[in-house]
Amino acid sequence: MLDTRTIELVKSTVPLLESANTALTEHFYKRMFRDNPELKDVFNLSHQASGRQPAALFSAVLAYARNIDNPAVLSAAVERIAHKHTGFAIQPAQYDIVGHHLLETIRELAPDAATPEVIDAWAQAYGALANIFIGREEQLYRQSEQKDGGWRGTRAFVVKEKQQQSEHIVSFLLAPADGGPVAAFKPGQYLTLHLDSPNLEHKEYRQYSLCQAPNGREYRIAVKREPNGVASNFIHDQVQVGDQLLVLPPAGDFFLEVSAHTPVVLLSGGVGLTPMLAMLDQLLKQGHPADIHWLHACENGAQHAFKQDIQQQRQANANLNSHVWYRSPADTDLPAEDYDELGIMNLNAMKNSIYLDDAHYYFCGPLPFMAMVKDTLIGWGIAEERLHYEVFGPHQQL
Repeated sequence: MLDTRTIELVKSTVPLLESANTALTEHFYKRMFRDNPELKDVFNLSHQASGRQPAALFSAVLAYARNIDNPAVLSAAVERIAHKHTGFAIQPAQYDIVGHHLLETIRELAPDAATPEVIDAWAQAYGALANIFIGREEQLYRQSEQKDGGWRGTRAFVVKEKQQQSEHIVSFLLAPADGGPVAAFKPGQYLTLHLDSPNLEHKEYRQYSLCQAPNGREYRIAVKREPNGVASNFIHDQVQVGDQLLVLPPAGDFFLEVSAHTPVVLLSGGVGLTPMLAMLDQLLKQGHPADIHWLHACENGAQHAFKQDIQQQRQANANLNSHVWYRSPADTDLPAEDYDELGIMNLNAMKNSIYLDDAHYYFCGPLPFMAMVKDTLIGWGIAEERLHYEVFGPHQQL
């Protein structure tokens, strides 16, 4: 427990943090990578270059300072970050490195305000938070290794299948090299690949949503090629059937959790359909009796991944309703066969179908897409506890 004086001192630095904004975390990462370059093998440097990771860290630091006297309000964020950390195999010793650079950053950017008392207060506050994360992450590591087919750290998997699902998305079927079973997971969770190759400047950790229901034998993931994506281009171009990949256990706090008679609405944009595929697969395999709505938006048929799979499932399951939007269909894309509507997803036009008193809504896709979905559903009066979403990469609030 932090004493009252420590809490007061940390909260007194909130205006300072707000004025520094992401300059604080940008400086932090620069000094940490300078002095501990080995961490470049842990962090996604693309997210550093885009500014998403410094922005996400700044939001977390500011939220902690603002709510240090009521940390319970941060429990959801702690859970999400802890799952992310297990996907990078974060260890307790790394918290000491991060803490050192955080305190030195405060000293360097605010030498007048960073009195010994303030630095000591932040050291205590950071230590308390680090202990929370270390404890929760150890629980997650143990849970993963104690499951049937579970493990801790990395495990070698063999690529059994590689299939082009759309112009930019390829799926991979992965089976353990040791021939043993694999742990169950919750549909919506992701798998982490640890890419270690002489063809990469740094080791890379990347999370990809599992896109089929658990079966105890293998995992399927789908990877979108990003124009400047170091990892995605390596995976698309160089990973082939028969290759081995190092894989960390499934993780993630975004997952399907509904009762048997709960209507489910799955909404996705672009590659955001990947976690929805596992959810849909699970619902159908369990014979979910309530209505299921599949709403998807993408550019055109060339970028419409898993199209045939969904069409086949719709034909085989009377309670599965599908609606697809193409923003810019090609001449060969057929209305009513390949897609239902032209343009971007229009939820208001679907309100009569998907506005259900007891439904739960799961959505994933580009940030503007998810913000639109959330704002629309809340505007209809749907409670936030029935809305569930996943942000790929560093988390951001919608």
